[in-house]
Amino acid sequence: MDMDMDMLTSTDDHIRRLRDQVTATESQLRTLRAQLQQAEQAGESARQLQEAYQGGFPAEWIEETLGALDDEAVADIATKLRQDGGFEGAPSPPTPPPTLDAREAVAKQRRWPLRDEEYKRYGRQMIMPEIGLHGQLRLQNAKVLIVGLGGLGCPAAAYLAGAGVGTLGLVDGDTVEVSNLHRQILHKKKTVGKLKVDSALEYLQALNPNVKYAPYRAHLSPEKAGSIFERYDIVLDCTDHPTSRYLISDTCILTGKPLVSASALKTEGQLLVLNNPPRSPGDTTGGPCYRCVFPRPPPAETIQSCSEGGILGPVVGVMGVLQALEAIKLITAKPEPSMPDWMDMTLDGSPPASAEEVKPTMLLFSAYSRPQFRSVRLRSRRNDCAACSLQATITHHSLASGLTDYTAFCGTTTTTTSPLSFLPSSARITARDFARLPTDGSNILIDVRDSTQYSICALRGSTNIPWNGGGNGSGEAWVQQAIDMGVLSEYEDGRERFVICRRGEDSQMVVRAVRERFGGGYADGLEGDGEVDGRWGGSMGVRVRDIRGGFGAWREEVDRTWPKY
Repeated sequence: MDMDMDMLTSTDDHIRRLRDQVTATESQLRTLRAQLQQAEQAGESARQLQEAYQGGFPAEWIEETLGALDDEAVADIATKLRQDGGFEGAPSPPTPPPTLDAREAVAKQRRWPLRDEEYKRYGRQMIMPEIGLHGQLRLQNAKVLIVGLGGLGCPAAAYLAGAGVGTLGLVDGDTVEVSNLHRQILHKKKTVGKLKVDSALEYLQALNPNVKYAPYRAHLSPEKAGSIFERYDIVLDCTDHPTSRYLISDTCILTGKPLVSASALKTEGQLLVLNNPPRSPGDTTGGPCYRCVFPRPPPAETIQSCSEGGILGPVVGVMGVLQALEAIKLITAKPEPSMPDWMDMTLDGSPPASAEEVKPTMLLFSAYSRPQFRSVRLRSRRNDCAACSLQATITHHSLASGLTDYTAFCGTTTTTTSPLSFLPSSARITARDFARLPTDGSNILIDVRDSTQYSICALRGSTNIPWNGGGNGSGEAWVQQAIDMGVLSEYEDGRERFVICRRGEDSQMVVRAVRERFGGGYADGLEGDGEVDGRWGGSMGVRVRDIRGGFGAWREEVDRTWPKY
């Protein structure tokens, strides 16, 4: 019986491996067919250009221009030159055919690769040697995907559209909120409630109607990520959660796309250019991926969003602008000069070392530090990486089938963190019930928000003792500070303590810390442990409860005028 089970398991494993190999092979065949088609089209376009330019266009520019122009643009220019007599000084071409479509009629009026309005629009960047005409043509032919249209994605999209990127893909499933407006510069008051993609499109189309915009009005999913990424040259990760960052990085590895990733919180940010150069899994010459830098996600309880930790608008704006800059640098990078085969080997027959090898780095930004920027060298691809090593377990099949569970990997159940609830009901009180308690001094209210938030708004008579993670992680430092301030007592004084915070999470941490100090721990769990006269407290008589939901609940249940920030 055991032998039969072993054979069945072995057969299932063999079938699974064969399916993965078939999927990988089919993907490679699709890529090869696409490359063949592009090569054939480029060859035909080269012949058209060679005939059209007839000495009026520098020969060394033709290959460069072909690499940047799409096939329709090359055909249009070639047709126009045949009709128009080529560039100045070129011999007259044959008479054009009698029928012309609208696009050829427009092209007939042009003498140069860009329209007159485009020379005016992009001229300030084209006169720089880092860009030039060739760089502008590359930008015009580039396809860039931006995932996330928040504080990072808004400035990145604005500058890429302004620079003249040919196609800009926009992915986001959220709607605009008033709290977004101080930093998400594509959105405005009249678009509050609209999908961020539609709000961004309204701004970008007004900024540069020459760009082709591709909206994706939903959150990125593992099942659809691969098919979307394959249409683009570069991906920008402008999201704010580990689940999406790992998904985007894994998909970039599988589809062979460079990734520009950034994050920002409070007054700090970081920037990474990953999978650059893009290589297939197992190729150690490729750039590291997000898993190489961060093999394990941070604990779910330590993840802070902008609404929890705060964000300074210009900080996230700086990081988004830097993402756009890195994307432009990747698109406009000049190709390495080609060498004859006999020069491409050293004396011992081995390939020469690259003169300018790409060094992966992480750029760190801190608005209130001096210097504000510093760079940290990153390691190359990890030999045991789940995405880009020879032992990679992330495949097209595992993504498309949903076998790779990113929420489970990151230890979260949703991309928006719900308030934690780990105290028994006897240790908690609603905001409405607390508001009904007497205000004769028989109770003590402890506000554990930081002093900055306390100064924004506070309840009269409350005492501010910031939690700030408990001081040493266990909460002992906070409890000792409360005792030193006379807010907690080691002996029964007839008063009950109530703890409140912004959302109802830190206050629970405080109650638990007090219980650990006075009640002897949680060997048997929290529920029902340590109840004293119907209240949850310690064996030495300290009575303390958490106000459920914090000031968010206070606004909903008691005072609708309470500031919501």
